[in-house]
Amino acid sequence: MERSRIAVAGASGLIGSALVRSLAADGHEVVRLVRRAPRGPDEVHWDPGRQHVDAAGLAGCDVVVNLAGAGVGDRRWTPEYKRLLRDSRVLGTVTLAEAVASLPRPPRVFLNGSAIGFYGETGDRVVDEDAPPGDGFLAGLCVEWEEAAAPAQEAGVRTVFLRTGLVVARGGGAWGRLFPLFRAGLGGRLGDGRQYWSYIALHDEVAAIRHLMDAEATAGPVNLTAPQPLTNREITAAMARVLHRPAAFAVPAPVLRTALGEMAGDVLGSQRVVPKRLLESGFRFAFPGIEEAIRAA
Repeated sequence: MERSRIAVAGASGLIGSALVRSLAADGHEVVRLVRRAPRGPDEVHWDPGRQHVDAAGLAGCDVVVNLAGAGVGDRRWTPEYKRLLRDSRVLGTVTLAEAVASLPRPPRVFLNGSAIGFYGETGDRVVDEDAPPGDGFLAGLCVEWEEAAAPAQEAGVRTVFLRTGLVVARGGGAWGRLFPLFRAGLGGRLGDGRQYWSYIALHDEVAAIRHLMDAEATAGPVNLTAPQPLTNREITAAMARVLHRPAAFAVPAPVLRTALGEMAGDVLGSQRVVPKRLLESGFRFAFPGIEEAIRAA
């Protein structure tokens, strides 16, 4: 990709910060969207809650990436936090999509966050981007999240929905919590361990996002997951092998439901998701296997 001006919302998050580092290292001009007062020309103010963004700061951007949203696993899903999860995604997406559509020279692509939660519970069934939405809070949230990008699509901007799986990384997300437990010898399966987890190494997540910036024939939903989903039991065994720690503990499903409330349904749920469109677009994974992904993290 030639040197480009790229705006990133959610630049301080796990994926966003890694993406910004990668782009800047290759000489791209990165503009970060911030909620506080901008501290320099590489920052643009926005307030997604009030559906405001300084659209002038997006002028000249070749790519706009929206990765903003409150952490799904950060807190128990109270009615108030579920509202925050929704608003931080839906309102932010509407804000950016409308700003993108209003620009005299819109960006060539709008990459908007989403998640494999779109598919809901899939059990042992393999699903790709052609599968319909599932049931439950996360599935409904993902549907609204993607629909909020309509202004950009209607303006003719190529729009891609990044349906991300569980990111294997040390610094955050599900694995950010798993690594310390396994290092302490307290790791183990969750529930019966038969549920499928669709994961992706952080390196491949960033590489896939960058690949999609230039994949001109690709639009709509794209699953960002490794090619071979594994069960929680298989992933637990891989963690134990790589970290040379036992994995004798198991957290029973009733305990998870008591501790996590409604969110436990998604921890115990099974999603066997494959990246059909990403592979069709020519992307190649650097760390497709779970042990490779764990070692990379």
